[in-house]
Amino acid sequence: METVNILIEALPYIKKFHKKKILIKYGGHAMVDEKAMDSTARDTVLLKYVGMNPIVVHGGGPEISRAMDKIGKEPKFIEGLRITDRETMDIVKMVLVGKINTEIVSRIGWHGGNGVGISGKDSKLIEAVRKAPHEVINNVTGEKKIVDLGLVGEIRSINPEIVNVLTKNDYIPIISPIGVADNGETLNLNADTVAGDMASEMDAEKLIILTDVPGILADPKDPESLIRKIKIDEIEELILDGTITEGMLPKTMTCIKAIEDGVSSAHIIDGRVKHSVLLEIFTKKGIGTMIKS
Repeated sequence: METVNILIEALPYIKKFHKKKILIKYGGHAMVDEKAMDSTARDTVLLKYVGMNPIVVHGGGPEISRAMDKIGKEPKFIEGLRITDRETMDIVKMVLVGKINTEIVSRIGWHGGNGVGISGKDSKLIEAVRKAPHEVINNVTGEKKIVDLGLVGEIRSINPEIVNVLTKNDYIPIISPIGVADNGETLNLNADTVAGDMASEMDAEKLIILTDVPGILADPKDPESLIRKIKIDEIEELILDGTITEGMLPKTMTCIKAIEDGVSSAHIIDGRVKHSVLLEIFTKKGIGTMIKS
């Protein structure tokens, strides 16, 4: 009966989200732990088989840094963005497109799904421009300097035709967060930003961001202080008082922008929890933080 009750609880959500697009951003533990990645891939396939249209955007920052370490190249960051010269860009492409993307496609296939790996360069899916050099202030010394991040891009436009073709033909798109400039140059993009903009452009019902924390916490030091539901107008206060800060801040801002651009709800959930995607979508209580307008 417990199993039956679980299925009954899930039925309204299956009905509500039938044929809807669900944008899932693979990140955090779901990217580095094999069991977690396998669980997330299985969840994604299940969404497809119950009638939804999952679309996956993945990150890969830690993997890129490890690959750089192996060749003796030190990763450097400014304001959370990786300084990307041409050699680093080659590593980014190798790791994101050649390793992580194909691994996710393989796991999707293993669980009976039809995954297709693409990058933002395919069919000019993500057109981008180089991020302009800008002034950075050293918090310790107060020194100001102009920093050029190299081949780091900002999204100019998303052309979703190729993703629409894949979803309409029952494929699960797996997207690497790189973009293409007007001159054909490859640009490194922030995966959270890609996921948010893609969700908006694809008229997704939900944006789900997998990370390494339970969600937005009322007390960042207490994992039991999870805020399960919050509205956009309530978030500003949490940002101002420092409750939402550091790594959680850009994820939260991505969610807010996606909702303002038409996505019905955004979710920040713990990718370390087995089947976290299913628990968030198909249960009343959920497992992470749901953000709504």
